[in-house]
Amino acid sequence: LLFTSLLSSVSLNAQDTKKVKWVTFEEAVKLNENKPKMIFVDVYAEWCGPCKMMDKNTFSDPAVAEMLNKYFYPVKFNAESTDPVNFSGHTFTYDKQNKVHQLAIAILQGKMAYPSIAYMDGDNQLLTVVPGFQKPDDIKPILTYFGEGHYKTITWNDYMAQNAVKK
Repeated sequence: LLFTSLLSSVSLNAQDTKKVKWVTFEEAVKLNENKPKMIFVDVYAEWCGPCKMMDKNTFSDPAVAEMLNKYFYPVKFNAESTDPVNFSGHTFTYDKQNKVHQLAIAILQGKMAYPSIAYMDGDNQLLTVVPGFQKPDDIKPILTYFGEGHYKTITWNDYMAQNAVKK
């Protein structure tokens, strides 16, 4: 009985590492104060079909989940949320006229497309935004490029060219 309990506990822990540990945007910024890490922001809308496909097919992929948890503070941000968000000395709120959250506008630099993934560094500075649906095999090289810090020393095109040769 003890062995069975132990085995199921280990199995549950292994399953936990295969799920993305999503945090709020404010939690990610707070976590960066003590343990700086990249921030991965999935900007989505509830009605967005490709966003739901990313949840079902991409973020549920065990390797993607593991990479997100290892390299990033992963954030899901609903672009139409009405909850205020405090960031960098400013309170971002829902813009009733445009029916979108001000933080989503800021992160996506006004280019509202869902889903969009924003990559931020450990200082909470936006590095880039990648719009559109991404399959697991499409997003993994991007996660590695930013997560392992390659963006600091090599361009994306050079990184992909080097890694295409290695395959």
